[in-house]
Amino acid sequence: MKQCRLGGLDRFRPVAALLVVAIHTGPLLSWSRDVNYLLCDILARLAVPFFFAVSGYFLVPELRARGVSALLPFLKKGLLLYGLSALLYAPINLYSGYFSQPGLPLELLRDACFNGLFYHLWYFPAVLLGGCIVCLLVRRLRLATAAAVCAVLYVLGLLGDSYYAFTNAIPPLKAFYEALFQCFDYTRNGLFFAPLFLLLGGCLAGRGNRRADGRYAAGLLLSLGLLLAEGLLVKQFHLARFDALYLSLPLCIFFLLCWLRGLDLPARPQLRRWSAAVYLLHPLCILLVRGGAKALGLSALLIENRLLHYLAVVFLSGLLAAPFALVPRKRPEPERGRAWIELDAAALRHNVNVLSGLLPEGCALTAVLKANAYGHGDLECARICQKAGIRSFAVATAAEGARLRRGGVRGDILVLGWSGAGAVPLLRRYRLTQTVVSPEHARLLDRCGKRLRVHIKIDTGMHRLGTGWDDAASLRELYACSHLQVKGLFTHLAASETCSPSDQACTQAQIRRFWHAVETLSGAGLPIGALHIQSSYGLLNYGPLEGCGWVRTGIALYGLLSAPQDHPRICPDLRPVLALRARVAQIHTLEPGEHAGYDGAFTASRPTRLALITIGYADGWPRALSCGRGRVLLHGQPAPIAGLICMDQLLADVTEIPDVRPGDTATLIGRDGDAVLTAEAAAEAAGTITNELLSRLGPRLPRIVGSEA
Repeated sequence: MKQCRLGGLDRFRPVAALLVVAIHTGPLLSWSRDVNYLLCDILARLAVPFFFAVSGYFLVPELRARGVSALLPFLKKGLLLYGLSALLYAPINLYSGYFSQPGLPLELLRDACFNGLFYHLWYFPAVLLGGCIVCLLVRRLRLATAAAVCAVLYVLGLLGDSYYAFTNAIPPLKAFYEALFQCFDYTRNGLFFAPLFLLLGGCLAGRGNRRADGRYAAGLLLSLGLLLAEGLLVKQFHLARFDALYLSLPLCIFFLLCWLRGLDLPARPQLRRWSAAVYLLHPLCILLVRGGAKALGLSALLIENRLLHYLAVVFLSGLLAAPFALVPRKRPEPERGRAWIELDAAALRHNVNVLSGLLPEGCALTAVLKANAYGHGDLECARICQKAGIRSFAVATAAEGARLRRGGVRGDILVLGWSGAGAVPLLRRYRLTQTVVSPEHARLLDRCGKRLRVHIKIDTGMHRLGTGWDDAASLRELYACSHLQVKGLFTHLAASETCSPSDQACTQAQIRRFWHAVETLSGAGLPIGALHIQSSYGLLNYGPLEGCGWVRTGIALYGLLSAPQDHPRICPDLRPVLALRARVAQIHTLEPGEHAGYDGAFTASRPTRLALITIGYADGWPRALSCGRGRVLLHGQPAPIAGLICMDQLLADVTEIPDVRPGDTATLIGRDGDAVLTAEAAAEAAGTITNELLSRLGPRLPRIVGSEA
């Protein structure tokens, strides 16, 4: 799967900014008013809706996941930019007499809330008001209903804009719009214009990433043709009061975003900042170019020649905007104080691609993120996987799923474990899919009276959660609950970790039982949805299974096996994602016979140097690795753990490693120079499996993501 990139969107931002400059300068007026109309009054109208849609692309998924908590930073940033921009243009407004007009307080209120405090600044109140409206809609309504409301608002805007001639011919509508225009000058604002494009961008952000193929390009060209035809008809029949809203404009933006987001191009954040600066500064540059041209006697060249005027404004705007693109954003340094986990994003992306390559057409990876992504960090891993193209995730509890949604994770999130009635609000609010394990469980959830998406767990021999594969009556009963929408069926293999004859027989029997249950339900005309049988070992030992839509990958996704002695049939090139490190705080020197640690568990048999390392069992490092059973790496060399591991520290014998000093980094899992300590080996030494060792790594350990490029 390809990484979902934003490079296409970033590269169109400067184009959109230059189209806005064209609207305000009319570069082709000296040549042909009709051609200039085609460019500036029709095609260039793509620019601002594109900016709205890109804002929605990032905002709406956050609103759906976190609600008002995601809206407030958006409003804060927008208001700050709006305020600074208004201050920048205040001297020009003062010079033009804006502050001397009668009824100034009311005009200031109208302009601040709708029209903008300078002619191009209307974008800010529009995007802020539109963001509030969209937040209200997506939190209260289904997405389709919210889209319908936004479409109705847009049509109302059309009747006050490009199609005002129809409105003006109907007295009640005319009176209605005349009343509206007492509050604002145009329906091109945050009430009628912005919500539809914000929501459109947000809906596209939740779609699976596809390459920019010919269909999107053809759709874009066709929709642009419709836009040109519509614009010419509006002009020919004098329909418009103002021509910013067109019926075909949303279709153009849809195809434009679909095409741009499918381009396999790296992100360019500096283009975002440059484009925004050009948008904000270009009216000032128009005044500077005109004033300079008059002062230098170049009016004929730089004002009357509209193309040269446009190019001069673009040059000056681009020059003034350049510092905003060139100054890098400061990122806070990751905290590597006492102990921490490092995540290799490149390794995780690599594993996603390798495992995806094992799957047949129509089957996709489901990233299992339960137990804080096996200790790796659920949000950190989810975001990397999401950018790598994964669109479905699995967790153990509704609370884990809600945490992912609040963190902005999109796509399907399946709760694998049992959830009671108390979890239904979380399931509903965060659009989680719940596993149903029995008719009793289904009835419990159904009695809550809330529509839920569910997957049915079928017990084929594991004998944990699930309804028996041969209990057809109970399986059909799960479909009788009116509030539960069955979106999938799955089972769990009990003995897929090894390929012994007995385990193979057990696994094949489970697979046959699952398909028997599926055939029973589909034969009864019941929907079966997504089917999934395999987890990591099921895939690595048995290869892909035809007919399944998902493969639930847990431990393999993180580049690991449960135990070092495991040798699956398929051994793909997987890379460990996690490294665990801690800091050396102090060095102790012991004489022969001296003791260290609790209970004097370590006794020096020679002159000894011990390093105090700032990690302990409260961080999740097993106490079973005490007294030499575990090791750490320092300066690329192994050092045995000395004595008992404490709650917050442990001691390592560094007698054979010269120059170890306070502040040095000790590696407990991962690479140090040419030496490697694996999670599998540490788990085996602790008498457990990798899954348990990593899942116990606690929240005191910050997760630091590296290799983002």
